[in-house]
Amino acid sequence: MPPSHTDEGLRAALTIRERWPDTAVLVLSQYVEKRYTTELLTGDPAGIGYLLKDRVVQVGEFLDALDRVAAGGTAFDPEVVRQLLARTTHTDPLARLTPRERDVLDLMAQGHTNASIAAQLHVSQSAVEKHVNALFDKLALPRTATHSRRILAVLRYLET
Repeated sequence: MPPSHTDEGLRAALTIRERWPDTAVLVLSQYVEKRYTTELLTGDPAGIGYLLKDRVVQVGEFLDALDRVAAGGTAFDPEVVRQLLARTTHTDPLARLTPRERDVLDLMAQGHTNASIAAQLHVSQSAVEKHVNALFDKLALPRTATHSRRILAVLRYLET
């Protein structure tokens, strides 16, 4: 989708599902964008599909996928599924964190503020903020107006 022909379509799909959760969405894309696809599937997966343009060769197959999604079902290209599963079978995402970043994340998961974390770890609040930003980057958490990166980090922590 214009203007940059990168991830606008998936971001539009996320916005549609957020504003109108009962609306069916079938993404037709040139490539698999794992981050947004995972977000799209995080909620109710009913009425969601993701097909790759270059693998849709039969009009009948495309129309069948469209009908399934419109009826509340799902339709996923096997390559999309493979790439998403490959992502989840990698090593623990927290393994990339330093021991101090893990300490900070552990205290974040307990509900502590940056000031409280700084006091408990005997470091400056600025140091805690640097650790928090580093762990956001290492966990590849998106910077969006609709999601709290802090909460996403804690959720990632709780998943492991």
